[in-house]
Amino acid sequence: MDYLNPSALVDVDWLAAHLDAPDVRVVDATHHLPDSERDAVEEFGYRHIPGAVYFDIDDVCDSDSDLPHMLPSPEKFSSKVRKLGLGDGNRIVVYDTAGGFMAAARVWWMFRVYGHTDVSMLNGGLQAWTKAGHRVDDMKTLVHPRHFSAHVNTTMVRELDQVMRNLETKAAQVVDTRSEDRFVGSGEEPRPVKHVGRIPGSFNVPITRLMDARRGYAMRSADELKAAFVEAGVDLSKPIITSCGSGVTACVGALALHLLGHKQTSVYDGSWVEWGNRDDTPVETGTA
Repeated sequence: MDYLNPSALVDVDWLAAHLDAPDVRVVDATHHLPDSERDAVEEFGYRHIPGAVYFDIDDVCDSDSDLPHMLPSPEKFSSKVRKLGLGDGNRIVVYDTAGGFMAAARVWWMFRVYGHTDVSMLNGGLQAWTKAGHRVDDMKTLVHPRHFSAHVNTTMVRELDQVMRNLETKAAQVVDTRSEDRFVGSGEEPRPVKHVGRIPGSFNVPITRLMDARRGYAMRSADELKAAFVEAGVDLSKPIITSCGSGVTACVGALALHLLGHKQTSVYDGSWVEWGNRDDTPVETGTA
């Protein structure tokens, strides 16, 4: 089968052919885990796709929250992306590096939450770009501010109380994209949490089932994506809430479901860094 929403991805040759198009804007969303000892901003400064701007998910976020990179208000999002030259009428292409924690999908999702649907992820990211022989740059991009009109799609986001209620209603399935060891509670979380394990009743579809590490974490084929969900026990005809450690790789799950044409997908923004740090949230451990 083919992707039902193929425009959510572009390949490196498409981007190379359209890099100078007046409506195309390229965004580097690379973000590293706290223990990586890597600086994404510094790396961007000496190696990025020509014309790209850097989108920092720890800056374009709700700075009043004690949780990492939570969604900002629509006003703050609009202000931040405007200063990056990203706005109405732009075709936005987001990428990250292979070791960059897959934040491109997070930024793809954020733009869609705020009503900008003309946004795609570069399949395979910077690794695929350089492997294909396309050049990188260390020049600072000249940015012209552009108006961004935010129209919030609340159906794409779930908060703690909504996920708690879902435990009773079971209106949506919860899909966790963390690794299996973290899902069962035997693996170490990259951020401090009181509890390990998973949201009760959730399904585990690790990010490695959705992206191919051998190809720079390019998205897998539609058949492979569908098999990953179905083999995990997920019913693709029902609503789905994706979750992960801090709301980043959950967006890879949301992207995969969008590629398959799933229409009722939301992301639990707080994910395990919120759920696992509370004492009033039930937790399951062990194999399902």
